[in-house]
Amino acid sequence: MRSALILFVKNPQLGKVKTRLAATMGEENALRIYEALLAHTREVALQVAVGRYLYYSEFIDKDDDWRMAYFQKRKQEGEDLGARMAHAFSEVLRDHERAILIGSDIPQISASILEEALEGLSTHDFVIGPALDGGYYLIGMHAYEPAVFEGIAWSTSSVFTQTIQLIRQLGKSFHTLPLLADVDVEKDWERYGWEI
Repeated sequence: MRSALILFVKNPQLGKVKTRLAATMGEENALRIYEALLAHTREVALQVAVGRYLYYSEFIDKDDDWRMAYFQKRKQEGEDLGARMAHAFSEVLRDHERAILIGSDIPQISASILEEALEGLSTHDFVIGPALDGGYYLIGMHAYEPAVFEGIAWSTSSVFTQTIQLIRQLGKSFHTLPLLADVDVEKDWERYGWEI
């Protein structure tokens, strides 16, 4: 496979996922919502012909719904989100010509967006999907470039802007994907009207 999809997930444990959702909806509802988002992400990932790498936050779960026949399972490594993403790209790009990385809390993510991202890497150095909160839901590259993860104020509304500035400073090109929203708080979830 020339292309790879990296998925960053949190191990679905009560009280450890979607804590801002849990603050208003309760920990059990937050866990159910996260499990629904994981199922959606998994379904979308299986629709795209790529090598698939699942990076867990805490531990590798060999017996969950992510079947090892379709997903290579690994553990995130690094002190912050940027370091963890850089580490994943460094591993995956050893065996693939291009890779994209997504999280697991984007209800609007689709196979067509992932395919657009991969296609964008045929003509650009980077691809990035801006999120409504000022971050990004997807980043991709065809050559390992850890500098785009350095010095970023993670979990702030400036993540996307800072990343674009770094890409421009490197003299690299980028393709921008559609603006999407992730699910952090109750009103984010209510926007989609999914049942839990």
